[in-house]
Amino acid sequence: MKRRSFMVAVGASPLLAAMPTVTNAKAEFRWKMVTAWPKNFPGLGTNANLLAQMINTMSGGRIKIKVYGAKELVPAFEVFDAVSKGVAELGHSGAYYWKGKSATTQFFSAVPFGLTAQEMNSWLYYGGGMELWRELYQPFGIIPAATGNSGVQMAGWFNREINSFEDLSGLKMRIPGLGGEVLRRAGGTTVNIPGGELFTALQTGTLDATEWVGPYNDLAFGLHKVAKYYYYPGWHEPGSTMECLINEEAFNSLPKDLQEIVLVACKAANLDMLSEYTARNNQALKTLVDKHGVKVMALPDDVLKKLLVLSDDVVAELADSDAMARRVYDSVMGFKEQVSAWHELSERAFLRARAL
Repeated sequence: MKRRSFMVAVGASPLLAAMPTVTNAKAEFRWKMVTAWPKNFPGLGTNANLLAQMINTMSGGRIKIKVYGAKELVPAFEVFDAVSKGVAELGHSGAYYWKGKSATTQFFSAVPFGLTAQEMNSWLYYGGGMELWRELYQPFGIIPAATGNSGVQMAGWFNREINSFEDLSGLKMRIPGLGGEVLRRAGGTTVNIPGGELFTALQTGTLDATEWVGPYNDLAFGLHKVAKYYYYPGWHEPGSTMECLINEEAFNSLPKDLQEIVLVACKAANLDMLSEYTARNNQALKTLVDKHGVKVMALPDDVLKKLLVLSDDVVAELADSDAMARRVYDSVMGFKEQVSAWHELSERAFLRARAL
């Protein structure tokens, strides 16, 4: 009980705090996990740590995992290759980073104006999304699993005001995935760099704007010190799924009970990240506004409407790129239509009622 109280007090996940300590266990499998995040970075990096610790604890110490932050073993954007080649047994990242492997990967992280976190999890677990994801990664010798979600993100940090759609023209912005392609069609220039380099890029003028995640993570990076305006909503990432990449050969070498432990731990980490972001984002936003004087601003409706039109075009063109992309597109868009009808009567109706 003392251990549990201490871990909760220092900010450890309640999931981990509730687990018994593993002692005197002989490790049968020693694995490495490489991540796309700075070591121990709040939310993203700590979720990787949590996943490794849960697998260790749930396996009774039979699997022990060493976690490496970005650049400690491989650079952030080489996580996929490292797991595919067996340099590491596990990776922790976002699927949209791997569009160079297959453009279809982007459907499994975030689609502009697409599924929220709740909807994304529902599609993956009960709408056929996970089966398609595994099929997509199978040629690379990787098994994917959802291991976190940020929820709806912020549109990002800007060093110029966005009062009209024309203000996006010439904008140099870090924005990955399908959102980046939308910005390019709006006249902007996209720069895809790791999170750990964003502060310097904004400070030196390499970037005019950047999206990252939301107040919790953005405050940790100190982005408020190098950008004037903080815009919402995160049209480009309404429910960004994080992934655990599992080397297929290493996974198949595990006995069945340990295989199940790895997959269940991923589900638990998926729940934990979304819960943490929901709890911490508003606290961080209050600090940004009250302590640092950050200007939080809404993107104008006409800008969002034009971004929506461009987004629909970009996503539809991706669907036409190959047969697999078409299958995934049909699946996720069919699910979106289905779940949206229900959410009109449930989530949206309730939120409107709560605001009366």
